[in-house]
Amino acid sequence: MALVEVDDLKIFFEGHTGMLSLPKAHREFVHAVDGVGFHIQEGEILSLVGESGCGKSTTGMGILRLVNATAGTVLFRGENVLKMKGRSLRRYRRKAQMIFQSTYASLNPRMTVREIVAEPIRIHALEGDEQRIEEKMLEVLETMGLRKADLEKMPNEFSGGQARRIGIARALVLGPELIVADEPTSGLDVSVAAGILNLMCDLRDKHHLTYLWISHDLHAVSFISDRVAVMYLGKIVEMARTKHLIENLCHPYTKALFSAIPMLDPAERISRIILKGEIPSALHPPSGCRFHTRCSYRMPRCSEAEPPFKEIGADHWVSCYLYE
Repeated sequence: MALVEVDDLKIFFEGHTGMLSLPKAHREFVHAVDGVGFHIQEGEILSLVGESGCGKSTTGMGILRLVNATAGTVLFRGENVLKMKGRSLRRYRRKAQMIFQSTYASLNPRMTVREIVAEPIRIHALEGDEQRIEEKMLEVLETMGLRKADLEKMPNEFSGGQARRIGIARALVLGPELIVADEPTSGLDVSVAAGILNLMCDLRDKHHLTYLWISHDLHAVSFISDRVAVMYLGKIVEMARTKHLIENLCHPYTKALFSAIPMLDPAERISRIILKGEIPSALHPPSGCRFHTRCSYRMPRCSEAEPPFKEIGADHWVSCYLYE
């Protein structure tokens, strides 16, 4: 059984029409996540990739109940997360943690590293003895490559890479099984980002972690992921094992997305595909295939009905009429 199973997840936000007095049936909603489904096996790294605003981060936050889902199911070890309450939800919060994209914004500037890392332990009452809390913090900090003296520092005293490690330490201190990593290498120098990638791989092996990896960095995704899911305007349009996907790009959007990866070896370079037009509004998404307004392969039926998400190869799924 998969550790996480997501089925037909929908997360809508009310649009700002200025007409708050309208009945709910007449209000407009942003379709941030619209019918997303996937599973993550225990110990696996599944990456969500796509343009900004496609719903990647919202999907991750919906799985962790940081935003409310409109519909669908999210199963964690067979239990529906969206229906959890009280103690069961509290237990789930210990088992599923998030590494936030904006590191400094997610770290309280008035708290020391000691207070930041110890706070989750105190909230969940995992360690009552102060000495044991201290030992736990030092153990996690050592794993992150930080020193005991760093416990007394404030977040603004650290570089971007060190602050990212503090965010990872806070997520790791509860001993989670699932980590949603939202752009964990964004804004970092290449060498620092490589260190974070290696650290995350080591943590997975050492602590048997499972990752939902959300990223724009397709180089990092190709290095760390077991499988990749490509999102466009709130929907997954293609999903496959990483190596197979890179060697067999199928959906027109996936081809355009991966054609933007800079390659040092001229032999590996592929022709850049420049998409025409603007990304449609999630407030009024196109009918049929969401991508048809920018697709050079579009057919009349692409605007009439959404193509089914079907398996075209071994664990390779795509939503496109070209592969029907």
